[in-house]
Amino acid sequence: MSTAREQPIFSTRAHVFQIDPATKRNWIPAGKHALTVSYFYDATRNVYRIISLGGAKAIINSTVTPNMTFTKTSQKFGQWADSRANTVYGLGFASEQHLTQFAEKFQEVKEAARLAREKSQDGGELTSPALGLTAHQVPPSPLVSTNGPGDEKLFRSQSADAPGPAERERLKKMLSEGSVGEVQWEAEFFALQDSNNKLAGALREANAAAAQWRQQLEAQRAEAERLRQRVAELEAQAAAEPASVSEKEGSQSLEQLEALVETKDQEIQTLRSQTSGSREAADTEREETQQKVQDLETRNAELEHQLRATERSLEEARVERERARAEVGRAAQLLDVRLFELSELREGLARLAEGAP
Repeated sequence: MSTAREQPIFSTRAHVFQIDPATKRNWIPAGKHALTVSYFYDATRNVYRIISLGGAKAIINSTVTPNMTFTKTSQKFGQWADSRANTVYGLGFASEQHLTQFAEKFQEVKEAARLAREKSQDGGELTSPALGLTAHQVPPSPLVSTNGPGDEKLFRSQSADAPGPAERERLKKMLSEGSVGEVQWEAEFFALQDSNNKLAGALREANAAAAQWRQQLEAQRAEAERLRQRVAELEAQAAAEPASVSEKEGSQSLEQLEALVETKDQEIQTLRSQTSGSREAADTEREETQQKVQDLETRNAELEHQLRATERSLEEARVERERARAEVGRAAQLLDVRLFELSELREGLARLAEGAP
């Protein structure tokens, strides 16, 4: 494909995802970093394509048709389905503005593809609809422009020492599943840490409330003891008073003091019962909180163990991938040797045939 035939008309950067073909629900990331995603117009075939390259590999190679729909699923994420590729592509943008620009360009390209199809069906002269799409011109990508008319060359340009398709898909699936699992475990671990902090705060509040109730109870006990001492002093004074003091007045004063003491005793009993109930509730809540904290700590330990196991699995997958690459390289070298020997044998047979009478 030459630069005169297919030119980029709009480019942006986004994180590329594809739907999991097994579950049709989970997203598989194409890489850890954002990639360049471009709209291309093929003037010879009068078609529009969305292309994104990861190294020498085409991550996205989707021909835009009038029946396609680009859907915004969040402020920074959008997706569309490609029935020809039998997959769903997803793009995560750095901002809502980038998503809006890509969606608007998708609508423009979709409308241009519709007009091109109608003109092709009417048999009229085809013009270049890409002339109306002047936003954000970028230089052509050399990786894209080196391919021929067939889209298949984008997928056949890989080196001979790369793993086979089945092995490559298996390794990619293992790595992607490991990365997604690691992110999920890490998110759950942080959520459990946050819940643990909240429970610890609730435990501290319960302990503070119990301490406050204990202080109030001690204050009431001290007040009751002071009143008892006052009653004892008054009784002693009444016994030491001269006979001229009216016995009736003394008995009334004593009755008032006894009534006051009974009232204070009732208040003490009420506070004691309230404090006992609050202490029991606080103890129960504290025990439940401690049990939850222990459960969370156990869960955190399990998650850490699972995270370490996932990391070991990823490392084993990396080692397996390197071993597979080495084996493929050795197989390629052996194949080159066999081809060279076959070529020499063919030349020897040709010389024998020429020398034969």
